[in-house]
Amino acid sequence: MPIHYAPVPLHPIDAGTSYGRPAPPTSRKINKDSPALQVMTDLEKVVAVTTGPDVNIDTANQQMMTSGVRLLLVTNKQDQVIGLITANDILGERPMKYLQQTGGKHADILVRHIMTPREQLEALDMKDVANAQVGDIIATLRNVGRQHALVLSIIPGEAQSICGIFSSTQIGRQLGESIEISDKAKTFAEIEAVLSKG
Repeated sequence: MPIHYAPVPLHPIDAGTSYGRPAPPTSRKINKDSPALQVMTDLEKVVAVTTGPDVNIDTANQQMMTSGVRLLLVTNKQDQVIGLITANDILGERPMKYLQQTGGKHADILVRHIMTPREQLEALDMKDVANAQVGDIIATLRNVGRQHALVLSIIPGEAQSICGIFSSTQIGRQLGESIEISDKAKTFAEIEAVLSKG
């Protein structure tokens, strides 16, 4: 038996009609005791900015500037994360070190040459983040000397998924203060100690 659908009524649009907009993230007062989720970029609400490994680093940098971000997830053709690249990677020493080792010219440097590969990345577990405060995330970023932290959705039996990103710049903007991060070559090994509340 065929299903009969009823047309939905149409209405005229009045002069002066506005349109819906999401509330700006800074509309809520944020402090270091606020829930960490209030300063996380939620990738279920905001589309992640990605790039491919064979993109020229100048193109990747332009993509960051256009998108207003300082980190790109590097993905393969299957949309799997294979690394990340930051503005600091592109504008810092990595391109020069790469050219010293390989020769060539700046225009030849691709994202894959200077990105941080997935094997060297570590991330926060969303379960820990859900119970953390903004100050805990700042302490974590300072502890590992990084401007960004990825957040993983870890569900037993399912493939991991990056569900969020913390940025010290974004956190500072929402707090109304500068978040200083000293550059340390450390891993996220101490994250549990920083985030656990006993």
